[in-house]
This record gives sequence, structure tokens and C-alpha cells, in this order.
Amino acid sequence: MTETNGRGRLIYGCMGLGGPWDGTSYGATEIDQAAAVIEAAQGIGIDLFDHADIYRSGKSEAVFGEVLARSQGLRESVQLQTKCGIRLGERGLDTHYDLSREAILERVNQSLKRLQTEYVDILLLHRPDPLMDAREVTDAVGQLMAEGKVRQLGVSNMSGAQIAYLQDRLETPIVANQLEMSLLHRDWLESTVLVNHPEGTAYSFPHGTLEHCMANGIELQAYGSLAQGRYTGAGGQTPADTATAAMLERLAGEKNTTPESVLLGWLMKHPARISPVVGTTNPGRIGACAQAIDVAENMSRAEWYGLWTAARGSNLP
Repeated sequence: MTETNGRGRLIYGCMGLGGPWDGTSYGATEIDQAAAVIEAAQGIGIDLFDHADIYRSGKSEAVFGEVLARSQGLRESVQLQTKCGIRLGERGLDTHYDLSREAILERVNQSLKRLQTEYVDILLLHRPDPLMDAREVTDAVGQLMAEGKVRQLGVSNMSGAQIAYLQDRLETPIVANQLEMSLLHRDWLESTVLVNHPEGTAYSFPHGTLEHCMANGIELQAYGSLAQGRYTGAGGQTPADTATAAMLERLAGEKNTTPESVLLGWLMKHPARISPVVGTTNPGRIGACAQAIDVAENMSRAEWYGLWTAARGSNLP
């Protein structure tokens, strides 16, 4: 699904594919699941599939690669995005970050092998690495692009200032920033209206990040966009959750669509052209997201603010 009328696009997030996070192997069941969700995602116009080298200990990429290998023409009909920069369970540490030249080259080559493809369309640097040397990133990315293994570069979980610093040293534009953004996780939104307000101290989202991305044409990709089903079937935990779920149901009925499409449409209504990452492995729930762009186009300002107010459980200041 390409950008339409100034809105973002839907992206499929592959973190749920491949079986458990442990070191167990995958099999036909996991490959068939990947094939089913790819088909469902393509059925609603999604063509960008989001990976990371760490998802399911590499098995998310591996099962996707198996589907690509057995499906003639599929690679040419999709775009692939993967991430590197997080190391799990290595060198005596549960987690650490590594954006050194050697790590970037190593991890991308491993991802390409698992995905059974010669290139990824977008490489995201998964998290900021305080020990990152921007010259090493520039060198690694330049080599990967020269070799045809990476076509575009993005980041994840970075502030506007961090992106600006890195971009100043890169020879290729940063095209995307993936952040947790949803009606549930609203730091990105609350921080914009709580400037000079005591309540603003409760939100840590760095000021200027949305504006930097908007001003520089950087796509904002929103992971966690369906809020883990909090408002669309999994059940809420607070009165605000219950009220929000009820409002989504009502709006879905009025618009002849689904609560999932309304939830994502709310996110896509924002002028930052946010692209939700849909991570459910349920093909039916993937299909329920199909009308998100249409909902965004037709959602009124009052409906948009009404959902925000319901989710926050209090009026705006």
C-alpha cells in the first residue's frame, strides 16, 4: 500500500513469526503461518514487511525467507526492511547495543542469508548506541549500498537531535524513524500539548522529534499501533480503556468498518503521515485493518479529539 492523499501506509511487522524466542528450531507449522500472514497482508495492500535480526532469535527472518524461496515472484512484489544494532545474550550481557562497522556488516549479511535475498530495501539502525562512531556507520552503510545489499537507510527509537547528528555525517538520506506510537502509548502526542504544563513532566518523548521528521520527509513508522488489542478485543485494564473501546465500536458501526481500522485511522489522521506497523499474526485481524486510510481521510476533528480524550481519561488542559 503506497502513501495515499498525504497519509502514511500500512506496514506488516514480522516479529510474531517463527515460533518461540528461544533457540528451538522452526518447522512447517511456522513457515505455513508466515505464508498465511504474508497473503493476508498483501490482500489488504501491504507491501512493506518489517524485520529485525533479533526477532525470534533470527527465526522470523528465516521463515519469511523460506516462503520467499518457495513462492516464485514474491520477492519482486514486496519490500523488505530489517534492523540491526541490538545484541541479546552475548558476552555475558542480557542486552547491549552495537553499531560498530563490523557489527553492521556482520548482522546485515546474516539477515540476507536468513531472508534468502540479495538485498533489503531499507535497513534500520535499531536503537541508539552511545559508543557509536558515526564514521563507522557511514563506512558500513556505504559499503553495503555499494554492494547492492541495502537500498535505503532508516533508524528506530531515535530523537530528532540524534537523527540530525547522524544525518550530518551520512552520504545517504535517513528515510524512516520507527517509534512506539499508538492511542495507548501517547507520549509522542501528549508532549506536544503539555509544554509549559506540570503534567508534561510525566512524558519523556523528546520535543522536536516529530517536527524534525516532518520537516525532513522522514517516514514515522509506528510499532505497537494496535495497542496489543487493548481496545479491540483483548480487554482493557482501566475505565479509560473501556470507554475508548466503546467509542471505537460506535465509530466503527457509524462508518461501516472495524474498530481496528478506526484505531489505525486515528493514528494516520495526524499530519506527520504516520505509517502503522501491524504485528498481529491473525489473518482475520490483519484484514480488519484494511480501511484505515479511508477512515483517516473521513475522520472529523471532533472524533479524533474524542478518541484522544477517552484514551487519556481526562480532558486536555
